[in-house]
Amino acid sequence: MLEITLLCGFSFLAGLIDSVAGGGGLIQLPALFIVLPNFPVALLLGTNKLSSIAGTSIASLQYAMHVDISWKATLPATIVALIFSFLGARTVSMLNPGIMRPVILFLLVAIATYTFIRKDFGTVHIPKLGHGGQFFFSIITGTVIGFYDGFFGPGTGSFLIFVFISIFGFNFLSASASSKVINFATNLSAVLYFAFTDNILYKIALPMAVCNILGSLVGTRLAILKGSRFVRVFFLIVVSGLIIKLAYDTFRF
Repeated sequence: MLEITLLCGFSFLAGLIDSVAGGGGLIQLPALFIVLPNFPVALLLGTNKLSSIAGTSIASLQYAMHVDISWKATLPATIVALIFSFLGARTVSMLNPGIMRPVILFLLVAIATYTFIRKDFGTVHIPKLGHGGQFFFSIITGTVIGFYDGFFGPGTGSFLIFVFISIFGFNFLSASASSKVINFATNLSAVLYFAFTDNILYKIALPMAVCNILGSLVGTRLAILKGSRFVRVFFLIVVSGLIIKLAYDTFRF
């Protein structure tokens, strides 16, 4: 009972953070490995994904009701990401995803530095692309980041937010809303895979999912009420956390 209570607390916090700026996996997945050290890795990954997708789905709905989501930019990426996330997961069996760590670490440092220096980055919503450009870059975004999430994963939400701000011209709030929709699709591939292979601990995943939903409701509410500047601060905190975690995993001996 204590284990489930602890995991539910971490799941609530993960849902809150993930709904605002991505990066909930930084909290929830390590918590599962620490609290349940003797369980198979695939079982913990499946449990994490089921809990995560519950919060992501609610965040997507909340944003859709309160934020004007650009579906022309978001929907193509969502459909393509669903497919390429599965392909990325299949590729894991052929390649070691650990080879991605130094590259992703460099990209995250660059993103954090750029966002910190550009104080106005993501504070205004001025779409840069026409319909054709939105469709083209939406397909590219879904392909690259969908594959990345299936293959490696850490920072997917943060990468999506950065792309929607820097390429599409969205503000942080709109970028976070679009990223949740796409992240739901990439998580769906993983959940279906783990469910079909019987790698989900439902007695733990379901209460965690409820808490992840509650955290997601709080997080989206805060983001919608406080706006893009609030999301920007959260974004920088999450990306910094990702940098520390990846640096530790890359350089530890």
